[in-house]
Amino acid sequence: MVPFPTTPEPASPADPPLFDLPSGARVPRRRVVLVTGPSGSGKTSLARRLGLPVVNLDDFYRDADHPGLPRRHGIVDWDSPATWDVEAAHAALLDACRSDRVDVPVYDIPTSQRTGTQTVDLDAAPLVLAEGIFAAELVDPLSRDGVLADAVHLTQGRLVTFWRRLARDVGESRKPIAALLRRGTHLLLAEPRMVRRWESQGTRPLAVEAAEHELRALAAHERTRHERHPT
Repeated sequence: MVPFPTTPEPASPADPPLFDLPSGARVPRRRVVLVTGPSGSGKTSLARRLGLPVVNLDDFYRDADHPGLPRRHGIVDWDSPATWDVEAAHAALLDACRSDRVDVPVYDIPTSQRTGTQTVDLDAAPLVLAEGIFAAELVDPLSRDGVLADAVHLTQGRLVTFWRRLARDVGESRKPIAALLRRGTHLLLAEPRMVRRWESQGTRPLAVEAAEHELRALAAHERTRHERHPT
């Protein structure tokens, strides 16, 4: 688990603040839990069960006509982080840590484009959960910002994720069947390499049941901490 950020030393009276901000504006109201894992590993269902406000990081994909997107086998390689807007996702999560609501894009996977925006209400939640296959790209920037509470990747058997992913994608008509089978086979073979990358970026492996148990405990701890030391 990522340690709690230390409280910075107060500024010297001889060094006035650069900007005149409202009291508490620099203090985050909540922190972020990042959840990643192979497509089909149960990230979305876990987020739903935990009952925390959720930012779906897949909504930060770039539109299919965005210039310079990486390609594989003649089509856009949507499994590459280069197809995803890490800067916008980072900015949205910082906003989520500092305010009671945040506006995020709505992305339509079948047409590969953003179709609008939606507001995530955060209320008094001590944590916001951000889930998606590129969540590990945010470990480093959020750690530097002092707002990362935890970062995990879910572990499942590769065949389990293959069939779960295929059933979901076919059921939601995400792409043509041939494209789904081709992508599914590629991800099945690439999964060990993806897991090594996530671990190198700072996530830790957890089975779904263990992740649910630990993140519930973390949320309870954060609520207690906020009650004792409200921001």
